Amino acid sequence: MLRESLSAQTAAVAIAIIGLNVHFGYTGLLNMGQSGFMLLGAYGFSISIWKGLPMPVGILVGFLAAFVFALILGVPTLKLRGDYLAIVTISAAEILRYVGRLAKLENFTGAAQGIPGSQYRDPFVNLSFFGDGTFDAGGWLPNLQSTGVNGWWVRFVAWLLVALCCVIVFLLARSPWGRLLRGIREDEDAIRSLGKNVFAIKMQALVIGGLFGALGGMVYILPSSMQPDAMGRNLTFFCWTALLLGGAATVFGPVIGAILFFALRVFIQGTAGAIVPDSIMNLSQTAQFAWICVGITLMLLVIFRPQGILGDKRELRFNV
Repeated sequence: MLRESLSAQTAAVAIAIIGLNVHFGYTGLLNMGQSGFMLLGAYGFSISIWKGLPMPVGILVGFLAAFVFALILGVPTLKLRGDYLAIVTISAAEILRYVGRLAKLENFTGAAQGIPGSQYRDPFVNLSFFGDGTFDAGGWLPNLQSTGVNGWWVRFVAWLLVALCCVIVFLLARSPWGRLLRGIREDEDAIRSLGKNVFAIKMQALVIGGLFGALGGMVYILPSSMQPDAMGRNLTFFCWTALLLGGAATVFGPVIGAILFFALRVFIQGTAGAIVPDSIMNLSQTAQFAWICVGITLMLLVIFRPQGILGDKRELRFNV
């Protein structure tokens, strides 16, 4: 369970949830396609390095793709009600995933098989100063390779980026711009009456949250491979579940929610596999049972503690 909680992919999802928190928690934007931003960031990063470009260029390409995607989504929808944005974002994210799966784009996106991690991971691994071998913390931490595919180097960088993103959100939320976001979330007509350009502020929030999502997508594929189906609508729903679990409109809520979400899923799956006989539930069924328990937990959470673990009920009065 600790291995899963500290994994690079948990950190990647936490970064994406931080972006979703900028959208929904602070601004009230119903973005149901955060996986689309993750997918574009991952594609921009992996394809650029695969085709021979330096890693910094790949990072910039991933961010640029997410920036353009946010503009395309925001221009026709941000002046409308929030439910329009929800419909457009979830549809656009699925369109991106299916386009990436096209067989005609196999030489560019890898089609449905994706891009193997060996095609883009080496420049990142070569930056490691952890050395070879394994790291043993006396049983306190998982015994993993220092610079392996899913070793401590990628985890160190991933969680360092999580901390950096939290600092950025902390500073933004307490700035005059952050107070404008909260004002738009509560009553955008009141902010508009003060002479503020509500559309421009919403667009800025959509872009910033999308850039966080793109960064999460880049981190997500570092310990594995670039698989378009790994960043489908299910991943967006996982992000929403973890955000509601940790608490929206809080700095550390997305991080706590991501850690607990993946840790509880592994704990439930492992416990069910150890207790329930195979005649009742086999190993593959325990994975589905874990998701059922997560869904029930989410329903109970919404009913009895809708603000999440760290949230405040006053932050739930959204104007969407």
